[in-house]
Amino acid sequence: MRVLFYQDGGGARSWLDALAAALPEAEVREWMPGDEAPADYALVWKPPAEVLQRRAGLKAVFNLGAGVDAVLAFLDAHPDVLSERVPLIRLEDAGMAMQMSNYVCAAALRHFRGFDEYARRQRDVSWRPLAPRDPASYRCGVMGAGLLGTAVARSLSDLGFSVRAWRRSAELLDGVVTFNGPHRLDDFTAGLDMVVNLLPLTAETHNILASPLFERLNRGALVINVGRGAHLVEEDLLAALASGQVGHAVLDVFRQEPLPSEHVFWRHLNITVTPHVAATTLIGPSVRQIADKIRRLEIGEAVSGIVPRKRGY
Repeated sequence: MRVLFYQDGGGARSWLDALAAALPEAEVREWMPGDEAPADYALVWKPPAEVLQRRAGLKAVFNLGAGVDAVLAFLDAHPDVLSERVPLIRLEDAGMAMQMSNYVCAAALRHFRGFDEYARRQRDVSWRPLAPRDPASYRCGVMGAGLLGTAVARSLSDLGFSVRAWRRSAELLDGVVTFNGPHRLDDFTAGLDMVVNLLPLTAETHNILASPLFERLNRGALVINVGRGAHLVEEDLLAALASGQVGHAVLDVFRQEPLPSEHVFWRHLNITVTPHVAATTLIGPSVRQIADKIRRLEIGEAVSGIVPRKRGY
């Protein structure tokens, strides 16, 4: 069994060592320019076309992340690179659900308990408590209730918050009010104190975080974007922050990454910037998941995580 590995940005050694330990029966190699040898499986993150193009023997390609918008855009631009018959498989959780839940809950609690306001009062040497608030009155909205979004919604509910989820399917979540379909977006966002975006990036969700959505939130609401930078209309967010309609924004993803040093977000008092770290790919859990799926595929068993390419996510 031949496993080909490529990761944009380097750092392959730790992956290769983990793969060799998890799949001792496999020949694992890192792709290098000029490598045209056959491979049974390819594990990739933002590969150049040469990694997959005319690669003989491919049975499946694993994307080293939960988000697949980049690899799907790549395949659209290079339709001859990967046959539709070769499944594209995303990572499922692999330690990301807990990371994402922790990130979102930390931001929500900071907003709910008024820590930013207390920081301002500390600078003013002002001993003035905020009025207490029942957690059940704090309305949280989760946009995108896939594996990560479902984990986030449940964690917010466990904190006692009132939680809604907006998703494509009509599947229900325990303890969460679920809205499904584009026609329910207005109902979902009305009166929210906090909204977090975990949607996949598609033509339908591009620029979805914009003035029409912000205007339906409660005044002073928290906006969290952990989806993709292209979900957010930056000018609309800045206007909503200036008016006070949005009280604070926590942004982990951006249209250009790294975020340019001159970008206004870096120095905005009501924006928290983090460098795309809300949920990172953990090597150990990821390799264990991939190794298990490779072994299942080798004996003809079905695996989860196969990306429907025509759907776009």
